[in-house]
Amino acid sequence: MYASSMNRRTIAGMLAAALVPACGLHAQEQPAPTMSSGSTSPPSSATRAALPAGTSASDWTIPGHDFGGTRYSELDKIDTNNVSKLKEAWSYTTGIKDGHEGQPLVVDGRMYVVTPYPDKLIAFDLSKPGPAKLWEYDPPVNPQSFVRACCDDVNRGASYFDGKIIYNVLDNQTVAVDAKTGKEVWRTRLAPADKGSTMTMAPLVVKGKVYVGNSGGEMAVRGWLTALDARTGKILWQAYNTGPDKDVKIGASYKPFYSSLQTKDAGVSTWRNDQWKIGGATVWGWITYDPESNLVYYGTSNPGAWNPDLRPGDNLFSTAAMARDADTGALKWAYQYTPHDMWDYDGVNEHIVADIPVNGTDRKVVVHFDRNGYAYTIDRNTGEVLVAQPYQPINWSTGVDLKTGKPQLVESKETHQGRMTTDICPSSTGARDQQPAAFSPKTKLFYTPATNLCMDYGGVEAQYIAGTPYVGAAVKMYGGPGGNRGEFLAWDAGSGRKVWGIKEKFPVWAGALATAGDVVFYGTMDGDFKAVNAVTGKELWKTHFDSGIIGNPITYLGPDGKQYVAVYEGVGGWAGAIVPGNLSPDDGYAALGAVNAMKDLPDHTKPGGALHVFVLSQ
Repeated sequence: MYASSMNRRTIAGMLAAALVPACGLHAQEQPAPTMSSGSTSPPSSATRAALPAGTSASDWTIPGHDFGGTRYSELDKIDTNNVSKLKEAWSYTTGIKDGHEGQPLVVDGRMYVVTPYPDKLIAFDLSKPGPAKLWEYDPPVNPQSFVRACCDDVNRGASYFDGKIIYNVLDNQTVAVDAKTGKEVWRTRLAPADKGSTMTMAPLVVKGKVYVGNSGGEMAVRGWLTALDARTGKILWQAYNTGPDKDVKIGASYKPFYSSLQTKDAGVSTWRNDQWKIGGATVWGWITYDPESNLVYYGTSNPGAWNPDLRPGDNLFSTAAMARDADTGALKWAYQYTPHDMWDYDGVNEHIVADIPVNGTDRKVVVHFDRNGYAYTIDRNTGEVLVAQPYQPINWSTGVDLKTGKPQLVESKETHQGRMTTDICPSSTGARDQQPAAFSPKTKLFYTPATNLCMDYGGVEAQYIAGTPYVGAAVKMYGGPGGNRGEFLAWDAGSGRKVWGIKEKFPVWAGALATAGDVVFYGTMDGDFKAVNAVTGKELWKTHFDSGIIGNPITYLGPDGKQYVAVYEGVGGWAGAIVPGNLSPDDGYAALGAVNAMKDLPDHTKPGGALHVFVLSQ
């Protein structure tokens, strides 16, 4: 995680004085996977994730386009033969020079953009030459949330439901805005703004329920998932991720695959004393849904504090996949990616719902690219791990035991208080942060951004004071094996192997978009927006922005019948904090160590904030 632009230096200063770093070693490169051309057969109905009722593939109404979070569009007017003719149709500058994560929405001929703090919602009329701004909603936001936001002031987007745009505001409010008029319909506060909890994630709406979670694992908060009534904003239920079974909503229907997760009140017994009350396990990533099982899937963040010696035990249910009944919130199964997380390997990344062949047998799965460096293919009904293979260089573990579900640890890479452990791969930024992957049912491949950084990590003493950083670690990051700090790659989740990869100078902090035209889009931190062949990875088109890209591209059909592609520019996020935060490259511990790995990023990009829309030239 990382600090907001107001308190990055504060946290960095606290940690820099704690330990003197030792010299790093060199990580072991993973064996290169076998290449494959992939399949180009048309998608079957079984592999297509469900769109919200009453919506069209021509629009983009929820964060991942469909409930399964595939970020796949069936639009094919832009394809491998003509994508080179893309040109910018229009752009709009938000006026906020900070990290622009998330993605726009497109509904019924209108586009909706959510900015970083102060979390404005802006509507555009797509039937007119752009940018045809209709209205702007400026929510009341307590500035205390900006001061206490441990993890930047980003906003990851909105969802559309029943004539309303619904999204989260940094100070722990969920708001619903009339999509036509821009008038507020309801607003619900879920936590105070002065205790460290914030909200940066994009809500998902399913069957009239809005699912939202909190951020703040570095601020000693307790993580939860809450369901709201999409029509009124009323809280329907709230499920905590730590604590006794009644708080976690564990009952008779909870049937985890692995016995280590079946202990009564595991959300208490796997922590020391009352540490679970300030133990993190927040929900700041993406939520997906499977209509067939009626389960919502999400991942939980790191345990608090980062110093593992302050919290002996597995620390359930941090760094875990959680599958809950969409109606009641009852936990059906869970799986912990990194028990007793010693490295800040949050498990918040999305769980993409897909039906794919695994070892020759068709399986109903969720696919998850974890921060810890492993890509997991999991039975979405039981929580059984079917495949777990590294997709970036890792050296903290030698593999995942599929019988127990637990990673096999490398003792020399464990972290402890008073000791600097060197050359741990991946770094705390993970082999991938929150930037989402995409899945094409045509190629049956997953397309994921990735980060190739390693780190030195030392545990330090930390004291809990409500509303202040509770970290307990000194971290310094640097580039990983091979010289590239990032990669965009295609992954076969049935076999657990990389099909192709594109190495990038900086971490790939933007999300992916896959289309029926066999084109995949992504952006880079130094400002390149690219289109590549979904089967081969060959670059087909590229344009450049003044500021880097950490947002997620979308595509839609305009009122004129043309296919468009849209994406934000505006570098930031944890790895990009040095640019909008104007942090000193001389402080290697700034932004919790990320600055040391990104000293040269300001030489290649600058702060910005804009929306860009593209269409094929005539």
